[in-house]
Amino acid sequence: MSATAALTASQARLVPCHACGRLEPAGHRICTRCHAHIHPRKPDSVARTWALLITAAILYIPANFLPVMRVVSMGKEQSDTIMGGIIYFLKTGSWPLALLIFFASIVVPFLKLGILSFLLLSVRTGSRWSPTFRTRLYRLTELIGRWSMVDIFAVTLMVAMVEMGALASIEPGPGAMAFAVVVMATMLASHSFDPRLIWDAMERRHE
Repeated sequence: MSATAALTASQARLVPCHACGRLEPAGHRICTRCHAHIHPRKPDSVARTWALLITAAILYIPANFLPVMRVVSMGKEQSDTIMGGIIYFLKTGSWPLALLIFFASIVVPFLKLGILSFLLLSVRTGSRWSPTFRTRLYRLTELIGRWSMVDIFAVTLMVAMVEMGALASIEPGPGAMAFAVVVMATMLASHSFDPRLIWDAMERRHE
């Protein structure tokens, strides 16, 4: 390692607490500040992230092809998928809402699945390619994750509003449940992935 290279926490034999961020000497099992259990890396990070991603990928298909809501109005019943709702808003001129739902319900989950899969594969192969960029990709998954619930929030809001009337009723469809699980699984996958694994290969190169 060059003389100007930064000293990492592991090289200084320090381990950060996952709960409060306090640095503890290597070998400590309990944080002296918050008393949380300390691990050098998140336990089984790669395996748990893969399991959550596979679950999300499997449910991503029914989430987009099954109806997310069922509308009964004046004796007529209509079921709409996510894409059906997007097309409806486009036809009625509400293209900003259509774009928002398309981005939040289609693009964001797919983007998170792709980014996290790429990061897991790069860690598995010990890739040393641009760890800074890969870390930023991980932070992107955390940033955009909350927007995935926009479509579910819209359905919930519509159900609450329509239930006040007597001429129509709206019920969540099976696609809504599948989509909610997809969102939760990708959020948990992002949380379970340890971005420090990206830098481990770089540290081994300098040993």
